Amino acid sequence: MGLPRAWAMRSLRVKLTLANVALLALGITAATAVSLMAMRHYLIGQIDSGLTKTRASLESSQLTLRDIDSLTVLAFIRDQMQPERAQEPSTPDSVFAVLDERGNALPLFGVGPTEPQKGIAEAVGPPAELVRGSTPQDVELHGAPYRATATRLKDGTVIVMAASADGLHKGMAKALKADLAVGGLLLALLACLTLFSVRRRMQPLEDMVETSSAIAEGDLTRRVPSSREATQEVEQLRLALNSMLHQVETAHRTRERSAAQLRSFVADASHELRTPLAAIRGYLQLYDRGMLREEGERRRAWDRMNAEVDRMGRLVDELLTLARLDQHPELRLRPVDVARLVRDAAQDLRAQQPARPLTVDASGAVFLHADESGLRQILGNLLSNVRTHTPPDVPVHLSVCRTDTGVTLRVADKGPGLEPDSAARVFDRFFRTGTAAGSGLGLAIVQGVAEAHDGTVTVETAPGEGLTVTVELPERPRECS
Repeated sequence: MGLPRAWAMRSLRVKLTLANVALLALGITAATAVSLMAMRHYLIGQIDSGLTKTRASLESSQLTLRDIDSLTVLAFIRDQMQPERAQEPSTPDSVFAVLDERGNALPLFGVGPTEPQKGIAEAVGPPAELVRGSTPQDVELHGAPYRATATRLKDGTVIVMAASADGLHKGMAKALKADLAVGGLLLALLACLTLFSVRRRMQPLEDMVETSSAIAEGDLTRRVPSSREATQEVEQLRLALNSMLHQVETAHRTRERSAAQLRSFVADASHELRTPLAAIRGYLQLYDRGMLREEGERRRAWDRMNAEVDRMGRLVDELLTLARLDQHPELRLRPVDVARLVRDAAQDLRAQQPARPLTVDASGAVFLHADESGLRQILGNLLSNVRTHTPPDVPVHLSVCRTDTGVTLRVADKGPGLEPDSAARVFDRFFRTGTAAGSGLGLAIVQGVAEAHDGTVTVETAPGEGLTVTVELPERPRECS
């Protein structure tokens, strides 16, 4: 997906490239400036060294202008000043001139001053300051740069010596052009390499953008792929983002599942409540129309309405229990003898169905830090399922034992058992097999109470082999009083 040009210029890739190019440009500029300054210092030092040696030689010789004129060793200077040299360039490599106190050029060897000598005299001006100076100074002759120094002879004559620095400036100009050309090439190369490198390094971020767009369009299974070019920080970001996306997907799936369960729960609850209400409404309409004339019919209708009211009351109580369990209520934890609760539940079953074979393995005391009312509800619902879904002559076995992690409670019967598909849905709310009676909430409440105690409930069953429900309750730490 392309970006507008304004956004492209503000992208991280462009900013990193511009930053690298700017830093390199600063480095090249600094290096060029330092190298040119060093070269200028060295070359000017060479020129000044020659001028200083010549000046020192003249000062130590104690010569006069007449001596210089008569010395044969300076014959080459005389040759340079001959009229036939008049066509020499106006900016020679070196200039040797004699000046008076006011800075006027004087004849040398009987020859009047040349144009370069006059020009250097004008550039120097009064020579007193130049004589006092210990180092040569910059002067300009006919627009060309020179380095000049002066000394005073024994007879008071001032000798000015100047050497051209034009070669120095031309060399520095060529060096600057070469540095700029090489620097520009390096900047262009760096910009290309940076764009390529940043594009490769930024590929994981582009993958993250693509993944986020796909998730926004509804594909919650997308994840950011790994990259061989990713840095440690980008890889950490990828892992964190994938973990967050997994949590988002899990939460979304859980919400959808919860919403579906809620819709199913509301539909089932409405259906279950509609049945007793319809029966009660029907009997009331019969009574209102005077169709229940005999005492026996009225008594039978009254008993049926009471039965439906009781059924509806039990259903509402169970729904309220499940609603409270869904809200994770605070349990009233205290030491409870689970073995005693099992024996009490067995006595209740014997009182309700004396003919049912019942064995109990709950001797001694098995204490557990738990909510007593919740444990009684677990046992009551399990035995209620046994009474409802098995014939009264089917054997039942109740047991409780302590394990390394807590307490195991088991209720087993030798009834008809369940098919694998039914066993997988046995904890679903309002689930009933065939024409079985009951609300279908008993085992859902058992599971809810067990999970409130951080426990688990499992079912072992097969057609014709009965049903065994095992409740694992861990030992919960006791709070200090």
